[in-house]
Amino acid sequence: MNWTSDFWAHTPSEGSGGKPHDLRMHLLDTAERAQRYADAFGAGKLAYLLGIWHDLGKYNPEFQQYLRDAHAAKDKGEDLGRKGPPHAIWGATLLQSKLEQHPQRSTFTLPVLGHHAGLEDSGEGEQKIAAEPDFAERMAMMTEAIKAFSLYPAGDPEQVPGTQLKQELFTRMVTSAIVDADFLDTEFHFGEERPKAREHDLDIPALWERFGAGRERLLEQQRQSEKVIAAEVQAVRDGVYAECLKAATGKPGIYRLTVPTGGGKTLSGLAFALKHALHNELRRVIVAIPFTSIIDQNAQVYRDVLGADAVLEHHSAVQPKDNKAEKQDAYTLRLQLAAENWDVPLVCTTFVQLFESLFARKTSKLRKLHRVVRSVLVLDEVQTLPLELRGPTLDVLRTLVDDYGVSVVLCTATQPAFEADALTDAFKGLPQTEIVPQYPEHFEKLKRVEYSLHPQYPQPVPWEALALELKAEPQSLTILNTRRDALSLLRSLQAENAEHLFHLSTLMCGAHRKDVLNIINERLKQKTEVRLVSTQVVEAGVDLDFPVVYRALAPLDRIIQAAGRCNRNGNGAQKGRVVIFQTVSGKAPRGPYQQGIEKARTILETVKDIDLELNGTDILRRYFSDLYQDVPPDKPGVQSLRRQQEFRKVAQAYRLIEDDTVSVIVPYRDFRRALEQWQRFPSRKSWRALQPYVVSIYTHEARQLAQAHVIRELEDNIYLFEAQDGYDLLVGLPIDRDPADLIYMRGGSNVF
Repeated sequence: MNWTSDFWAHTPSEGSGGKPHDLRMHLLDTAERAQRYADAFGAGKLAYLLGIWHDLGKYNPEFQQYLRDAHAAKDKGEDLGRKGPPHAIWGATLLQSKLEQHPQRSTFTLPVLGHHAGLEDSGEGEQKIAAEPDFAERMAMMTEAIKAFSLYPAGDPEQVPGTQLKQELFTRMVTSAIVDADFLDTEFHFGEERPKAREHDLDIPALWERFGAGRERLLEQQRQSEKVIAAEVQAVRDGVYAECLKAATGKPGIYRLTVPTGGGKTLSGLAFALKHALHNELRRVIVAIPFTSIIDQNAQVYRDVLGADAVLEHHSAVQPKDNKAEKQDAYTLRLQLAAENWDVPLVCTTFVQLFESLFARKTSKLRKLHRVVRSVLVLDEVQTLPLELRGPTLDVLRTLVDDYGVSVVLCTATQPAFEADALTDAFKGLPQTEIVPQYPEHFEKLKRVEYSLHPQYPQPVPWEALALELKAEPQSLTILNTRRDALSLLRSLQAENAEHLFHLSTLMCGAHRKDVLNIINERLKQKTEVRLVSTQVVEAGVDLDFPVVYRALAPLDRIIQAAGRCNRNGNGAQKGRVVIFQTVSGKAPRGPYQQGIEKARTILETVKDIDLELNGTDILRRYFSDLYQDVPPDKPGVQSLRRQQEFRKVAQAYRLIEDDTVSVIVPYRDFRRALEQWQRFPSRKSWRALQPYVVSIYTHEARQLAQAHVIRELEDNIYLFEAQDGYDLLVGLPIDRDPADLIYMRGGSNVF
């Protein structure tokens, strides 16, 4: 055999001119790319070493025969129908034999072992390696491969962090660099998009240069529109923007951006992030948001300011199944390569995508993790982070700041008091810079609503009675705690012949939600009738401006956030009205959400002046401090599992949405064109085009709908909705439970 051409890493492809992917070159190219990625956090030598060894197992003659059989089957238009022999375990076995006495050997072996199938628990990984038959023969073959390919990684790799928790995150980061490098080199071979083409020409300096002109253009459009913004509201927005620019020259660390709803947080927060990244030579801005409804809106604002090519909007993910980890046919590899890697300077994503990646084991989630290094991480509506996971969440955020050059920006109108949490140490003693120090003055200036309890409170209001009230309100927003309650109210409004009804939930695809929001905002502007019934997805960050908001009893921060959709621009002749009521069902997510409701109930029933208290800023600090006492910071025991390097168990324990979800493509607008493009050539580019027509539902719901022939699985965890007239233009998918992205509190998903 000729060592440089007769050993394949992957089968021939059109992208390579019909040539196979040379194994030696794949190892070297992956190692060099992984080194560049890991240099950003001081682990370049280690990543290079592991990149060299990650696919050494493909030297095995049995694997080489498998690749040739797969290629022959493809030429005949057939699927070989089987996986190749395991290859990742060979390099891991060699590493473990060389590092037998090394106390942190799992950081070397697990990334190689799991570069396709994902990170194993440390003990299970070692057992898999130890159980390999023909150990001596395989070690001899690996040694032969290194000599044959002239691969002699020199020098000792960098020191692995000493503490268990830091080592655990470090192992994920190294794995991320290797996986992304491996996938990109493979994608280069298969060839729709060249890796260098995807490491964009745009960078932070280019985005900052665009920002000034884009902001002025957007403001001018607002001035030319019929949308009236009160002078005091505009004055606050201008003040917030000025303070953001001033604070942006600070050093990387923890920042808080506390702005009343309607205070211009979206645009000013972006200005801070871009200028801060520019000043500190950081690589990208990642804006993480709890709800896809806000992503739709924020990403559009960013595009309006910076251009459509500047923003990656990422909320739905391609998730190949574990049992395909060793398949090396072109189509399966393309599905794996379609996993997003955040290779752009501005990412707009969800809390689920961000935080579950920080605690993930699967390569589809881990791949993008190294891109977080030396970034500005903007956490919008940060108060929605699940309280039962705040211990591990805050610990990882602290480590990102301390060890990976990340700046974290906590953005909200209802700032949680993490530093006052008696049960969590991560943020204690950690300096937090208030970007807008005079935020209490802004809240005082922007008292645009009056809070009141419904006349029947604390007695529940029957749906029929509530429907009659809302029928008499030409423009109203009603927010319920569950989709089932929202559907009940909609049915009652329809029974009362109320007109111009609208609904929003995460069971509507993004393109649908965007259209509905455009119609609603146009009707609000024209002062024509519009009645919106929604789940909680609208209450934080969505740019709506109703004169009246009805809010079912909820945690206190949710009530205050809901008020941000009322008289948002301060342009009403009188203050907006926020009415708090109790539903007949009394349903709400259990766990911390329900505990938050009970805290809010106590406050509402004991304070002397509800309107005065809820329009202030002090009450939330008391509320969160009290709530933290009742909610354990790490109920599933994530930190203990992390200390033991139990990667599989950590991923199972750290879940923002308890049940697994899958993607359902729905028949909305011109979805067919995007679907056909995806089916012709699965890639990140075609998935991004399809994403606006995707809805996420629970796995068990997908099984039920598939059995009823309502949906059909196209690829791993990707379904097509096929029922005739089943996708409803009022409510979306015909399911009465709403995953609601992150409006999940552990243990409470069964009430949606």
